[in-house]
Amino acid sequence: MHRTGIHAGIHEECGVFGVFSKHTTQVANLTYAGLFALQHRGQESCGIVVNDKGVFAHHKDIGLVQEVFTQPVMDSLGEGNISIGHVRYSTTGGNNRVNAQPLVVRHVKGPLAIAHNGNLVNAHMLRERYELKGAIFQSTNDTEVISYCLTEHRLKKDSIERAVEHAMYDLQGAYSLVIMSAQKLIAARDPNGFRPLVMGSLPDGSIIFASETCALDAVGAEFERDLLPGEIIVVEPDGIRSIRTHCGRKSAMCVFEYVYFARPDSVLEGCSVHKARRRAGELLWQQHPVNADVVIGVPDSGLDAALGFSHASGIPYGVGFVKNRYIGRTFIQPSQQQRTNSVNLKLNVIRETVAGKRVVLIDDSIVRGTTSARIVKLVRNAGAKEIHFMVSCPPFKNPCYFGTDIDSREHLIACQMEIPEICRTIGADTLGYLSIDGVKSIAKEAKCGFCVGCFTGDYPVSVPKEMPKDKFESKLGEF
Repeated sequence: MHRTGIHAGIHEECGVFGVFSKHTTQVANLTYAGLFALQHRGQESCGIVVNDKGVFAHHKDIGLVQEVFTQPVMDSLGEGNISIGHVRYSTTGGNNRVNAQPLVVRHVKGPLAIAHNGNLVNAHMLRERYELKGAIFQSTNDTEVISYCLTEHRLKKDSIERAVEHAMYDLQGAYSLVIMSAQKLIAARDPNGFRPLVMGSLPDGSIIFASETCALDAVGAEFERDLLPGEIIVVEPDGIRSIRTHCGRKSAMCVFEYVYFARPDSVLEGCSVHKARRRAGELLWQQHPVNADVVIGVPDSGLDAALGFSHASGIPYGVGFVKNRYIGRTFIQPSQQQRTNSVNLKLNVIRETVAGKRVVLIDDSIVRGTTSARIVKLVRNAGAKEIHFMVSCPPFKNPCYFGTDIDSREHLIACQMEIPEICRTIGADTLGYLSIDGVKSIAKEAKCGFCVGCFTGDYPVSVPKEMPKDKFESKLGEF
């Protein structure tokens, strides 16, 4: 599924949130606030499940958090002591209500709810295995595959955490999970730590899990720590336990979390996202110095890099764009003309900033090149004398199989053209990308390694290279 927008081809992932309270309270309200803070990670659908003494109340639908969770809906969720929530962007499975999360499962050993950020590389194989055993799938996302895997092991094990521990031997790829049973809240992170997952606490002793620290801030929680890659944390009435059977593998968090996905006010693996993006801009200046009059960034993730470039170069920083924040990512564009004008609808250039000037224009990525060309044209039409386009990551030359919507090679402009030709195609005077070594060093305070497979083709785990990315995802979505 490819939508047109400021970042056609690169989209947010998913966000997960969970809370365990020692008392029955309005845990749904905490989850709502957490999801609202994580809205940037997924704007297609959202959902909340509340556990009140083993009885699950839940609601999910297509739309933004504030659209889906009206006051009557929030009232219907009631009170409880455990809640999980999810905001979704689909990299596998279509954009419809049945694919919204969290997923609620009921089996002989009790109810289970699960929310998932990431993508499994073996989802289609697992799905086929369960279908041959008689499983009937209702959705086209790989979260339901995880739920079948958990249920299979739960029927054999004496606890939900042991089921999670054994299921992780079957799951390959990226997954940060929050799982709710009748009595427990469980968080788990894949052994490579592809996707972030953090733990926090409230003054009343409640435990919070979230995809980013900005969600902890939104509910007034204190950051405790990042989950270790491969770690399972179990929160129950008797306390908190950590299971580290799957820990020890070399970590490989997606570096694009720092470049684009995460909110700039989040801190991931000990490194400020804002600081990492500023450093990306500083490194761009070191690698691609130019003579210019003003530095501007494409909202939103290009802004911090532009600040860094300006600081390192001494070239003044300017506000180059006004962004229309009332057009959602799912904005309907029924005609080709409207699709072509989507950038104009979302962005408008401040002419005073760029007219008659040599402009450094910084964005986080170039995927197919069409959106970049339109942005360059907007700046050129506003009177810019020169446009030096700088990109705060290396060229995309490979697809991502771990939850980032980076397409098959035939759709990536860097696989079809060399940099000078890309520069001419997008209409810039010069074009500079951050190097692979550079992007790996932007988060130098981070306590983790990085996956840069979309730039190098070297993935931390085996991926289905025998089929293009779009065919891979299509296979996951087959009924």
